[in-house]
Amino acid sequence: MADGPDHRAGPGAPPGGERNRWSLVVAAGLAVFMASIDMSIVNVALPAIEHDLGISTSLTEWVVLAYLLPLAGLALPSGRWLDTVGRRPALVFSLTGFALASVAAGLAPSLAWLVGARLVQGTFGALLFSLVPALATTAVRPQARGRAMGVITTLGPLGLISGPGLGGLIVDTMGWPWIFFVNVPVSVLVMAVGLRTLPAGAPLHAPDRRWFAEALLLSAAVAALLLALSFTASGGPAWMLLVLITVPLLIAWGRMPSSNGIRDLFRTPGEAGPHIALTSAATAIGTVFFITPYFMQRELGESLSAAGVTILLFPAGMALMGPVGGFLGDLWGAKRTALLGAAIFTLGLALLLPMDGSWTLGDMAWRLFLAGCGNGLFNAPNMAMAMTHAPPPLLATTGSSTSLARTMGFALGPALATLVWAASSYQHSGMRAAVTVATVLSALSVVALLRMRLPGKQPSDVRPAERKPV
Repeated sequence: MADGPDHRAGPGAPPGGERNRWSLVVAAGLAVFMASIDMSIVNVALPAIEHDLGISTSLTEWVVLAYLLPLAGLALPSGRWLDTVGRRPALVFSLTGFALASVAAGLAPSLAWLVGARLVQGTFGALLFSLVPALATTAVRPQARGRAMGVITTLGPLGLISGPGLGGLIVDTMGWPWIFFVNVPVSVLVMAVGLRTLPAGAPLHAPDRRWFAEALLLSAAVAALLLALSFTASGGPAWMLLVLITVPLLIAWGRMPSSNGIRDLFRTPGEAGPHIALTSAATAIGTVFFITPYFMQRELGESLSAAGVTILLFPAGMALMGPVGGFLGDLWGAKRTALLGAAIFTLGLALLLPMDGSWTLGDMAWRLFLAGCGNGLFNAPNMAMAMTHAPPPLLATTGSSTSLARTMGFALGPALATLVWAASSYQHSGMRAAVTVATVLSALSVVALLRMRLPGKQPSDVRPAERKPV
């Protein structure tokens, strides 16, 4: 394929004669790493927050939920709004708000203050998660899009998974407020790169009243779902009845004109497959990450620290194969590479299924590493397909929908594992059943990719001999 302009790339994409803006891709990756790590880094700081603020243990859960609620509830509305404004002012606005909310969280003198700051932080985090894929997509030419997505899809999950480890180090050395303060220099760095590399674009404007109505409906639906998932893990399956509240809220949202963009997106050939595959894979990861520490501690008799180190083999595999997945997606084709990664991920989970009580940590480690390698190989080309096939006016909407799919998958996994495990009265067989469910979900991602309809030959699916090198 010639290196001329690609009109499918969307506004702001570099024409064929321009160089790829890799500094912007790396900066976008740092932004998504920062927003992702704030989903999990606070968990390890909760005991210190509880002590310093003088609150009960049951209330500390709201410090976590306050960030997740707007992150998921505002994902779709934020993407729709970002599609109507310039990329540079949107990036500056999002990073400034995220940094200021982080400072407010670190200075919190009370739980109410901290929860309020986390709500604001999650609101701007939702904007960043929607904006970053659009930035990475338009920063490079179509032939390099897989590699760009390799940066984004590697740093995002790594931030989520490495949060507790980095959080423990920061809390031990500097105190819990610094898990929020460290966001400020990262935000400034990313902002500086954005100001240097992005055109001015359309100015910001306030969302209309319909946007706020849509945000309220979706936030309420997500709140009911996340509260059900959260309380199910601690209070039992009866809390899943809260999910029923989401049905009328989603029906009301579906009748709003503002939902047309999402319907248009999913009617676009090549979009449903990557979204279904991403949701299935994220739910499988959430399930496995919840159940395997219990297996290693209760059935294998290992310590918490030994189990934690073993689990890190999964993100290690992701980090190793994430860039490879992006490179292969550009070289060999995005769909082929995503399918190969999804198949290896499924194989790795299937090999965990015996859950043999006579295993050593080494037996767990190589299986988790294999699964992580498969997921790392899958992420970048799958995301590249979603962004490549998206209509240019819906790039940020696609970023928000993929962010929502990943976030809800990670949230659903632990609740699903708890329900399946509880059905066996928390016996060993229930652990095996939970991993079986995760394996089936991973296999569903393979099926979704196999059955997806492509809108025609895309840059990432052209064989190497048919295009010029980048």
